[in-house]
Amino acid sequence: MAMNAEYKDALTKFEAGVNKSLQKHKERRETFTTVSGFPLERLYGPNDTEGMDYLKDVGFPGDYPFTRGVQSTMYRGRLWTMRQYAGFATAEESNERYRSLLSQGTTGLSVAFDLPTQIGYDSDDPMAQGECGKVGVAIDSLKDMEILFDQIPLDKVSTSMTINAPASVLLAMYICVAEKQGVPMSALSGTIQNDILKEYIARGTYIFPPKPSMRLITDIFAFCSENVPKWNTISISGYHIREAGSTAAQEVAFTLADGIAYVEAAQKKGLDPNVFGDRLSFFFNAHNDFLEEVAKFRAARRMWARIMKERFGVTNEKAQMLRFHTQTAGSTLTAQQPENNIVRVTIQALAAALGGTQSLHTNSMDEALALPSDKSVRIALKTQQIIGYESGVANTVDPLAGSYVIETLTNEIEKKAFEYIHQIDDMGGMLVAIEKGYVQKHIQDAAYEYQRSVEAQESIVVGVNKFQIEEDQGDMNLLSVDASVGERQIEKLRALKSSRDNVAVTNALAEVRKAAQDESQNLMPHIINAVRVYATEGEICNVLREVFTEYTENIVL
Repeated sequence: MAMNAEYKDALTKFEAGVNKSLQKHKERRETFTTVSGFPLERLYGPNDTEGMDYLKDVGFPGDYPFTRGVQSTMYRGRLWTMRQYAGFATAEESNERYRSLLSQGTTGLSVAFDLPTQIGYDSDDPMAQGECGKVGVAIDSLKDMEILFDQIPLDKVSTSMTINAPASVLLAMYICVAEKQGVPMSALSGTIQNDILKEYIARGTYIFPPKPSMRLITDIFAFCSENVPKWNTISISGYHIREAGSTAAQEVAFTLADGIAYVEAAQKKGLDPNVFGDRLSFFFNAHNDFLEEVAKFRAARRMWARIMKERFGVTNEKAQMLRFHTQTAGSTLTAQQPENNIVRVTIQALAAALGGTQSLHTNSMDEALALPSDKSVRIALKTQQIIGYESGVANTVDPLAGSYVIETLTNEIEKKAFEYIHQIDDMGGMLVAIEKGYVQKHIQDAAYEYQRSVEAQESIVVGVNKFQIEEDQGDMNLLSVDASVGERQIEKLRALKSSRDNVAVTNALAEVRKAAQDESQNLMPHIINAVRVYATEGEICNVLREVFTEYTENIVL
């Protein structure tokens, strides 16, 4: 929108009035920025969006470049999937939590696995000692998975699984559970995280080196394209990048750069991004800075559409769409005054809804102290339901589009994120950038700068560095996982190994080993066969460790 003479005169008059007001009342600080450091002007108007082409840069919902959303009617047709991330202790206890959530209106499940499961160890492995069931549910074999989804019809529920290095094994278990329910794999819908690059960058639950890890991922792409067409084969995750301390622009840039690496790896295997591209999904963090977060989601959607169309020549519009799950920011939750976290989560969830998310998990108020209690999980779920059904924000599509500040921030985040992507391209791609520590160093620097600003009280965290109170947390009824969980899980594992057909297990593991040694073979059918005869996750991963070796982190300071 070009500025006309009338607007310029009005703006000049307004600025004169502001200068007069400032002589009496100073602003709270000399400069204002977003939490990521983007400067914020006092006022935004038509002059800030001059040069924007509405059809090219903003457009209509459901139309390229999808800035305003991937569906033309968005939440007027169907609300986002309300997916609560849950899992703790044993499969029996987690199953009870899942069925409770479904009865209260959760529309999708999201499985949290314990640390041994995440890095491919059975509960009886010495490496698992003290960790069984602590940060998620312990899953050793198909038997546990059968219990986890008992009385949950897998043809009617969408399931997300936060699993990466052993993603192929857990997906195989899910497929086999469905098989036992009489549900064909073609009817399954859900997502596996399956994003190993962000593990090297920010999270650390990797097993194998990058090359075989990328093979496992592309094998899943190929297998699911043919056999599990409704399944999202990867959730390319910026969430953990942001949790590690990145800025909003870094979260977008490094996540999309990971996505570029996965598309390139799949192309090298002969896969067509027009086919597998529409089963890629993304996972973002919803942080505290409301305006910046809404703009971040819009920028990411526009960027990915342009990357797929202009870089990879993708013509399938569904494969150009960035569809994403959002989780509110765990790193913003405070142990001090934990009830304040309800407000933080509400603001973050609202930003995700206004940013056009496809599914959403809201953190619970007590997660800075322990695994969430039943009560806190209910509050977190009700937060989503109130936003969806009472706030009115779901009744029109992309309601903040056209806001001068939102469109300006969307453009600035896109510009900065593309700068990072171009630098990564110049280095030779994301794998090289990770190996050189480029990505890790930028995240570390951003995390340090934010912590410095909190300690200097330049950034205020209510209840932490300002507005503290004396409090007693003794009556919060925190959830704790009993140490006996590990012992019970080991007993279950012993019983399984004594009752299964161990000859069949040995033969199936030998086939997995043979397939792992032959890069021309897709590993998924062999892993499914091993799971079907109750080979454990640890047994399958140990075979792959023998063939692929284990990854050793390159420490960057």
